[in-house]
Amino acid sequence: MDTSNNYKKYLPAGVILLSLFLLVQTVNGIKQYGHIGDSLNPSLISVSGDGEIFAAPDIATFTFTVSETGKDAQDSQTKVNAKINPAIEALKKNGVAEKDYKTVDFSSYPKYEYNQTVCITVPCPVTKQVLVGYEMTQTISVKVRIVADSAKVIGAVTGSGVNQVSGVSFTIDDTDALQGKARAEAIEKAKEKAEALAEDLDVKLVRIVNFSENSVGNGVPMFARTDMVMSGKAESVPTLPTGENKITSNVTITYEIK
Repeated sequence: MDTSNNYKKYLPAGVILLSLFLLVQTVNGIKQYGHIGDSLNPSLISVSGDGEIFAAPDIATFTFTVSETGKDAQDSQTKVNAKINPAIEALKKNGVAEKDYKTVDFSSYPKYEYNQTVCITVPCPVTKQVLVGYEMTQTISVKVRIVADSAKVIGAVTGSGVNQVSGVSFTIDDTDALQGKARAEAIEKAKEKAEALAEDLDVKLVRIVNFSENSVGNGVPMFARTDMVMSGKAESVPTLPTGENKITSNVTITYEIK
């Protein structure tokens, strides 16, 4: 029996059957994925959502500055201390803890004047720098943990002899919980937008493939400035409206669709 002839006889049929099998597998694979696009490059949609929470501030901060000029560094330091120390005592008497005030700027430098002379001869006399004293500046930042006391504390500081108070702001000390609420609101809005978009496009949301967030924890703080000292005594306690702070979150969610 010639087996080689039998092999040649059935070979074309085997090739046809194998081709049909591979074709069926390919079609089944395409049906299994069913994507708009393909499995390696799935179709995506991105949606965004915004959330915002308003809350009353619970922290007040401000700075005060003392600047003095003396005949030398020691003299200027003595003059600065003469105003700084009473201001710190005023902070303590009004319930500000030691951990809540600190020096944020300190500088000391010599002051010179030029010895000007009238030039009546040639060559003119050399102009000389003359040391006339030292200027010292110290700035202290203060945190008031009871917002309602902030005006009273500022009034006490200015009443102690300090007349440069600035950078008053009202913020929220711990924004984590509020930030979480704003984020949850933003995510919910983004999900609702994604579901509506999927319905309009007649597609299905498969899974989230990417997420990003932009957030602002304390919004834009309120700033104020006060110069209230006359004859070393505060005219009055300042009126400082605190308003509300806005905590915002903007999220972007990317979905795979089919």
